[in-house]
Amino acid sequence: MINLPNILAAFRVLLTPLMFFFLVERDSALLAGIHASWLNYFAALIFVIASVTDFFDGYIARAWNQQTKLGAILDPLADKMLTLAAFLGLMILGTASAWAVFLILSREFFITGLRIVAVSEGKDVSASMAGKLKTFAQIVAIGFLMMEWPFGDVLLWIAVALTLYSGAQYVLAYFKGNN
Repeated sequence: MINLPNILAAFRVLLTPLMFFFLVERDSALLAGIHASWLNYFAALIFVIASVTDFFDGYIARAWNQQTKLGAILDPLADKMLTLAAFLGLMILGTASAWAVFLILSREFFITGLRIVAVSEGKDVSASMAGKLKTFAQIVAIGFLMMEWPFGDVLLWIAVALTLYSGAQYVLAYFKGNN
């Protein structure tokens, strides 16, 4: 049986390097003659498409009862790859603060590790509302930064604050469950 949510997550994985390419390979012979603003538009369009697949793969998995172990691993991995590529690309372009990117990526790696430990202990690691809000804030900040719209840097720091807050919630929830 074909599992559409897993296909969407895999598609997101495949879109990620293409988005990254448009962000960082500005001097590539393949992109010669294309104005930087168009490269931003292409990267942003790919990012939006990939982000929409994130919503739909989770929704379809629950609605159609197509949740799988592969999907439970592939979906968050695809999400991390997408945000990692976007934030690193924006940092390379000088659009995103290196400190903001460092804080976000550090939290993401730390919480991913903590979630692996929690799963191995049989604990629930489903995303919290703060985690979902964090993801939304990151997506909005990335979009604004890619498009070079006003307040992108402010939105990035709001995303950092929400990222650290949701990370602290995961840590507290983990240790409360260890009593």
